[in-house]
Amino acid sequence: MTKTTIEALASENQFDLIGKQWMLITAGTLEKLNTMTASWGGFGWLWNKPVAFIFVRPERYTHQFIEASNHLTLSFYDQKFRPALNLCGTKSGRDIDKVKETGLTPVATDNGSVTFAEARLTLECRKLFKSDMKESNFIDKDVLTRWYNSNPGGSLHSVYVVEIENVYK
Repeated sequence: MTKTTIEALASENQFDLIGKQWMLITAGTLEKLNTMTASWGGFGWLWNKPVAFIFVRPERYTHQFIEASNHLTLSFYDQKFRPALNLCGTKSGRDIDKVKETGLTPVATDNGSVTFAEARLTLECRKLFKSDMKESNFIDKDVLTRWYNSNPGGSLHSVYVVEIENVYK
């Protein structure tokens, strides 16, 4: 894992990176961590900082790790790791040891955030902002119906804006 610059992210197709390749959102420590697969989010420039925005439902086990930490990582993988990402998106860390089940190797960044040795790209991020979605804020009610009301058992997401502090390849 080598530290690089934000330009490493700029050279990626960012729509494909999150929407099609998926990412792991990881928070915690090497001793106690959780990770989850996500395919919703994005990148941009806000408050004069390079940022990512991610969406995590409060009932997801990873949510409590994000809440307990100031930092998290977003990591991206080659296609051969798709089964591991699929497992991390369909199983809960409350029920299984995702590290053991996937065979991924946790490693710490220079600042102590957790990513995996197998990642081809890792963004180390610091939380800047959080807001919980509310039904009343949906302008397009069809989105609410399609993604939330038609999916019983799931709550509305927490939205996090995180500063991209370090990039590793």
